[in-house]
Amino acid sequence: MAGLTSTGTAAIAGLTPTAPAPTTALMPAPTTALMPAPTTALMPAVVQPKFQLIKSDRSAHLFASSDDKAVVKQIISTHSPDGREIDTRSLLRLVEDILQRATPTVIMTPQTHLELVDDKVQHIDVVGMLEVLAYTIHRISCEITCKCSGGGDAHSTTMALFNALTSYTWDAKVVIAMAAFAVSYGEFWLTAQLHTVNPLAKSVALLKQLPDILEHTDALKPRFDALNNLIKAMLDVTKCIIQFKDLPSDYISPENPDMAMALTHIPTAVYWTIRSVVACSSQIISLIGLGHEYISATTEAWELSSLAHKLSNIHGHLMKQLELLYRYIGEKKHVEAFQMLLRLFEAVHIDNMKILKAMISSKDDLPLLDGATKKRVSVDVLRRKIVMLFITDLDISHEELFVLIQIYNDTHQQKADRNYEVVWLPVTDRHFPWDNSKEEAFNRLASTMPWYSLYHPSLLEPAVVRYIREIWHFDKRPQLVVLDPQGKVVCPNALHMMWIWGSLAFPFTSNREEALWKDETWRLEFLVDEIDPVLLGWIREGRHVCLYGGEDIAWIRQFTTAMRRVSQEARVPLEMVYVGKSSPKDRVRKAITVIANEKLSGYWQDPVMVWFFWVRLESMWHSKMQHGRTIENDPIMQEVVTMLTFDGGDEGWAIVSRGSLDMVKANGRKMADCLLQFEKWKANVETEGFVPALTNALVPFQTTEHCSRLILPGDIGRIKERVVCAECKRPMEKFVLYRCCND
Repeated sequence: MAGLTSTGTAAIAGLTPTAPAPTTALMPAPTTALMPAPTTALMPAVVQPKFQLIKSDRSAHLFASSDDKAVVKQIISTHSPDGREIDTRSLLRLVEDILQRATPTVIMTPQTHLELVDDKVQHIDVVGMLEVLAYTIHRISCEITCKCSGGGDAHSTTMALFNALTSYTWDAKVVIAMAAFAVSYGEFWLTAQLHTVNPLAKSVALLKQLPDILEHTDALKPRFDALNNLIKAMLDVTKCIIQFKDLPSDYISPENPDMAMALTHIPTAVYWTIRSVVACSSQIISLIGLGHEYISATTEAWELSSLAHKLSNIHGHLMKQLELLYRYIGEKKHVEAFQMLLRLFEAVHIDNMKILKAMISSKDDLPLLDGATKKRVSVDVLRRKIVMLFITDLDISHEELFVLIQIYNDTHQQKADRNYEVVWLPVTDRHFPWDNSKEEAFNRLASTMPWYSLYHPSLLEPAVVRYIREIWHFDKRPQLVVLDPQGKVVCPNALHMMWIWGSLAFPFTSNREEALWKDETWRLEFLVDEIDPVLLGWIREGRHVCLYGGEDIAWIRQFTTAMRRVSQEARVPLEMVYVGKSSPKDRVRKAITVIANEKLSGYWQDPVMVWFFWVRLESMWHSKMQHGRTIENDPIMQEVVTMLTFDGGDEGWAIVSRGSLDMVKANGRKMADCLLQFEKWKANVETEGFVPALTNALVPFQTTEHCSRLILPGDIGRIKERVVCAECKRPMEKFVLYRCCND
């Protein structure tokens, strides 16, 4: 971004690292005692003077101390960009390719196969840019070679390069300097690598008197290791500088405090990177004509390591600043994306594509997995269709998924065109890392679903997750948000009406839900629905049926024994069915085992049937709540709350019915006590009928003393503050219950 052309003067001192040797300010001069002099006895006499010329000037000035502020002012005074734009990222990619291939570990033989150069670095735009920059890169390369060969001062050489690059931005300066170094470095290693197989390379190597580097790597290893480490540090810092340049100006400006702080350090980072270019070039030049007898002195590796250490510290500091800026930009993008979603859902559209692409496919062209073919598809398969977004986490109950798949398959069985499409959107908590167990859970669930699924949870943008949680109020419990063919939300959660009415609720709009409730009455047939076809048949035949639940084994034995005795004495055939409790499952399984072994009554063997019975009751409460109904203005809501109150208590309960509408219910203690006093109301059975007689007999047991407990499912934030007791109609006290049942 343009911010990299800004200037600053608070840079160098703030980035001073703790170097392996004593330092003075930012440009440390190593204490002489810590720098062992090179062993001249190991070098040929004819080479020694030339080597001393190169090394002595460099080691004396490379770390020469100077006034930090003066150096910063010097750097800034050379900076006068003329506005030209350079694709520094592409140029650096080519530089990095050269530096990675120029390595002392490769030796050419006639059988060696060369890798092809990455096509990206040969793109026509890059070639065009290089045609413009080639002369500049060549000129900088020549200047580096000339000054380093003449034993020039490292700081002076670096400043000369800054003067030559005055019209370029900070990122362009450092990348051009790196390119100039890559040219000479690449030529050096190209000659060294090819001199055994290429006559031209052999002659050039002979003319330059290059040592047999590849044959004597052990002696030169410390220098090459230090050189490679420094080059890596140079590349890291250069990439970091380019990252600052590429920051989107739409989301962050140079006036941003974190950005302003970072920009003050960019000139320093550029200075030390270019100065490292000078140091590396000096090292390569010092090898020319030295022969293979030369062994690198400890000082040489120490100088390079010190620079690498300094650049590493600079890189670490810049990366921390980048992290802050990326977080700031991410937050702004997140807010922008969230606001866009709000506007999209408020607007009117000709189809659902804008909505679905914003929700599902902002990162990927094929974001969906077709449950039937298991192939990836685009959101276009959902164009102008009713779409149901199945929103869950990765902890979906087996029962829930089983029933939903059954309803889905029954609705679409043998139909070429489906009435609606379901898309699974898995919402995960990104505060916890994604691991193999979560990946396996996701894949296992996706493989069982016959509908479309998001290909991976990571494709769901944070803004979408926020919208789902804040606007659609998702919080662990699965939701089924229905969008019409234009992308408008026509039901915030159709899962409840799907549990209650199944495919009869199509097209799953809130209006359809309201219409179904208007035609509904509270009856045993509605309560049982198609969960148990046999029980449904008894109801339609007008038989006496008793449904009961709870988990107290002692009460179950007492109640079933008493009810069987009463039905026999009253000569009323009665079918009893145990429907369990909404939770916990393990206690219900134990109760069913006792009932089955002792033949106390009928029961549902499939735990899914027990689960579905209670989840339908919870769904009735949710559905009524969505339409603003309470027990004070809705008789069905009162019956539903009564059933949920039974389930929330520790006692059992029972409903006795003849046919569909003639019903009586009571909690376990009252029902059992009434049955034990059957002799008092036995005579009324013949005149009134069994259910009316039981209803009247229960009246004396309806005392004002009671302790009802209502455990309401779902998000407590959406439950109204005032919930009245279904028995006495007084407001109930409110508590919060957290439950974990993994049995």
